[in-house]
Amino acid sequence: MTAAVLYGKEDVKIERVPIPRVGEGEVLVKVQVALTCGTDLKVYQRGYHARMIVPPALFGHELAGVIEEVGHGVRGFKRGMRVVALNSAPCQMCFYCKKHQENLCEDLLFNNGAYAEYIKIPRRIVELNMLEVPSGVKYEDAAMVEPLACVLRGLHETGVEIGDTVTIIGAGPIGLMFVQVAKAVGCNVIAVVKRDEQVVAAKQMGAHEIVQITKVKDAVEAVHALTPSKRGSDVVIEAVGRPQAWEWATEMVRKGGTVNFFGGCASGVKVELDTNRLHYSEITLKATFHHTPDTVRKAFALIAEKKIRPTEYITGEAPLSRLQQVLRHMLDRGGDIKTAIIPGH
Repeated sequence: MTAAVLYGKEDVKIERVPIPRVGEGEVLVKVQVALTCGTDLKVYQRGYHARMIVPPALFGHELAGVIEEVGHGVRGFKRGMRVVALNSAPCQMCFYCKKHQENLCEDLLFNNGAYAEYIKIPRRIVELNMLEVPSGVKYEDAAMVEPLACVLRGLHETGVEIGDTVTIIGAGPIGLMFVQVAKAVGCNVIAVVKRDEQVVAAKQMGAHEIVQITKVKDAVEAVHALTPSKRGSDVVIEAVGRPQAWEWATEMVRKGGTVNFFGGCASGVKVELDTNRLHYSEITLKATFHHTPDTVRKAFALIAEKKIRPTEYITGEAPLSRLQQVLRHMLDRGGDIKTAIIPGH
């Protein structure tokens, strides 16, 4: 089969590799669509991900497809079934799983290889995090369940309430998804963006106010000016993964408010925070990572019930042979949010 193999920093090759052989409890999925995402872009740029992928390795993790082969012992799935398979599954036995923090599982099993004609789904993911896709749901929509599950968990853990003013820093796929979901639950949303096309995208997703950092003297002051009595936001979600944005987040939030450092910075990065402000203003700092089987199902239900519009995030389509060019274009800050990679083309 044809597949993308990550070899290192900005080094992805499209190669012919053997079709994976399925074992007991596993399935082989013929990929219909794989989506680019911010995490894949970071992995491509950095050449690795400490927890998810170590090169050389098959690449990509957001996909939907059709079951091609079913291993012995698989229940509930059969050949020809349309499915979405998540990129991980917890062990359900460790300390964190028993504490209902499956995203922190000590043996969290990751699966990569979505940018390929076929992908093998491990037994644990088949049992916990693979779902049948209804006939009325497009493959492109189903493949969005993973990032949406992460966003839903992030909002839940942050404790947003109806009527809250929520500032979201970043207008990549995750940032825009936070905008859309926060608006849907009844929050007043301020989007902090950089480029002109991000202004348009944030408005389309429902942002009530926009702060474009290239058009204001001080982004922190600009956000405060848009909040009641200029006190700051009830909640600030950082969805960029940049030290400056982490620092901004703690300054944009009101006294007694909550900051969620959702965007992961590169390993080893340090930030400077005003400890006086954090302490005397009683600011809560949170960081949320990944998803759980519960949030996966909640996200899938929103997509299946068409309460979330995933295709609005997909701004392009390309064959697998052009993956490297697509990733380089994303690094150059093109206007694309997500590109649907079609392995069969």
